Amino acid sequence: MKKERFSMAFQWKNYTAGVCYYPEHWPEELWAGDLDRMLQNGITVVRVAEFAWNKCEPEEGVFTYDFWQRFLDLCSEKGMQVIFGTPTATPPAWLTEKYPEVLNCSREGIPYRHGCRRHYNYNSPVYRKLCSRIVEKIAQAYAKHPAVIGWQIDNELNCETDEFYSDADSQAFRAYLQQKFGTLEKLNEALGTVFWNQTYTDWSQIYVPRPLLNEGYNPHLMLEWRRFISESCLSFCEMQSAILRRYKKPGDFITTNGLFAGMDNHRMTRESLDTYAFDFYPNFAYALNNASPDTSLRDRWASLNLINARSVCPHFSIMEQQSGANGWANRLEACAPRPGQLTLWAMQGIAHGADFISFFRWRTCRIGTEIYWHGILDYDNRENRKLREVRGFTEKMKKIAPVCGAAFKASFALLRDYDNEYDARFDAWHRRVLQPSHDGIFEAAARAHLPYDIIFIDQPDAAEKIAQFPVLIYPHPVIADERRVALLKAYVENGGTLILGCRTGYKDMQGQCPMLPQPGLFAPLTGTDVQDFTFTTFAEPDSWADLDGTALDTPIFNDVITPLPGTRVLARYQESYYKGEAALTENTVGKGKVLHFGSVFTKDNTLPILRHAGVENLFSNICTAPETVEMVLREKEGKQYLFLLNFPNREAEITLHIPCKCLYTGDTLQGPVTLPPFGTLVLEL
Repeated sequence: MKKERFSMAFQWKNYTAGVCYYPEHWPEELWAGDLDRMLQNGITVVRVAEFAWNKCEPEEGVFTYDFWQRFLDLCSEKGMQVIFGTPTATPPAWLTEKYPEVLNCSREGIPYRHGCRRHYNYNSPVYRKLCSRIVEKIAQAYAKHPAVIGWQIDNELNCETDEFYSDADSQAFRAYLQQKFGTLEKLNEALGTVFWNQTYTDWSQIYVPRPLLNEGYNPHLMLEWRRFISESCLSFCEMQSAILRRYKKPGDFITTNGLFAGMDNHRMTRESLDTYAFDFYPNFAYALNNASPDTSLRDRWASLNLINARSVCPHFSIMEQQSGANGWANRLEACAPRPGQLTLWAMQGIAHGADFISFFRWRTCRIGTEIYWHGILDYDNRENRKLREVRGFTEKMKKIAPVCGAAFKASFALLRDYDNEYDARFDAWHRRVLQPSHDGIFEAAARAHLPYDIIFIDQPDAAEKIAQFPVLIYPHPVIADERRVALLKAYVENGGTLILGCRTGYKDMQGQCPMLPQPGLFAPLTGTDVQDFTFTTFAEPDSWADLDGTALDTPIFNDVITPLPGTRVLARYQESYYKGEAALTENTVGKGKVLHFGSVFTKDNTLPILRHAGVENLFSNICTAPETVEMVLREKEGKQYLFLLNFPNREAEITLHIPCKCLYTGDTLQGPVTLPPFGTLVLEL
């Protein structure tokens, strides 16, 4: 394992507002006025340069530094701080024309051509060489500049695609497998290649996935390929981080802006970054392609991304914050944010742990694919309601300064791991249960005001983190190993409650199905045996179970659970051929207990199960609010802070049970309080 270099090596001391700025898109005579207006509106940081390779290397081996030097000098003069991006997400045309091997390909092996972004592959030796050179040249030129406070690596790693099919990827995949397994004999055993006569007799026979009849890929190969993509991405990030570390000033940070699939964001942060950042666009909920009559939660769903970001880094940055309608020229049509929503969404990020909010972008671009991805200012460059709202938000940031660095308070934790998520990318049976459960748990918790944390059990600090929570949900740990089971056994024995769902424990770490009774390695914890299981069917009435008179929906998949001696049955199925059999059980292990639920978690069945497990409502003595209002509790130095976020376009009536100080105004509030449409409050308890 690589040395873990950083892990929260940088944290913002105060809430800070920034903006994404592209001086290369605008006449130089606009720069000074733009910076002045930013500062006047509370913006003190700009993120630049992530798509500007040609401004530093217009021809191969020809380097120019005057453009960014002039801009950085102007920032120093104005008192503006800068996060400088490495430009490797958009290689220049001269590069891709001369070195076409740097291009990613479709599964059919057809190269993606120059003209968009992120069309490269991580494993091309020539691309890594050229990227290393441009990053080093930029770092040598600008790392010591007083305006620079941080570095962003690339832009949105694994965005656009997290699948790679170039020749360079096949070569790197072979090297990855050879290093991991050592011999073809061990590889063939791990990948189950005896099936359908896929046995490899030479390493050169191995490729990344190629077109197959009916897409009948080897699932074990696909699982390793997903792991390989993560390794490739992390290696590419670390390559740049190592260069930047040699040149950056003490106190300056290295980050990237992501939260994309197909890579271990936790490991990337530990090994390569000083802090974590991602891009936050809640307005996707209102895009025309999401124009469903079901308005359930809408933009509040974006809080799930914030929970995921907080699992990587409890005090993170938002490098791109929604400031206008999203849209490309060819897709992603969306409405303009309504008055109040920019503040709502920015406060949503702060409530969950963002200490830095950088709006995307200063001014809507008048050229290129993203001419409809609107910024704070519109094409005409005039004062508008968005700028006024951003100014109001930065004023609120100053008033809530005491909250910065406060800890998020959660009622329970959801367990995830990358192996199961990689497996579910290809395994349709796994995917069919995993994503609905994640969605169902989020919606149930959101509506019931039960904030939760996400913990990745495959990370080195998992044992320390899970010990902080009385209740854990691990919805569908299909893939399991002895280490993870032992970790959870210790947690339960010490008094914790663990909730498991259907399909638990029937695969090993290679995605193979060992000849063990389900739930496999988890059986000593659950005290159950699963001898029968099935998808539910539309040919029968909806599946449900009875929990002490409460109906639990049991959709999609049902494990028919047999309790072993000492295990208590809490709920039994009420439909199908297994009517009367156990659907939910409870087993005592040491000081704690394990609940085994034979189905998928939904917005309706999750809450009764959590209540049975004893999950605490953190707000019952503080505040009562409708389910449309998100409530977040933060704690710092013995003080508690309550965020109230009203997502619908209508007023919300809340009741404060105790006196609370409104940090916006300094007023003391108690009793009935009305939140306006899209309104927010931050209260000190």
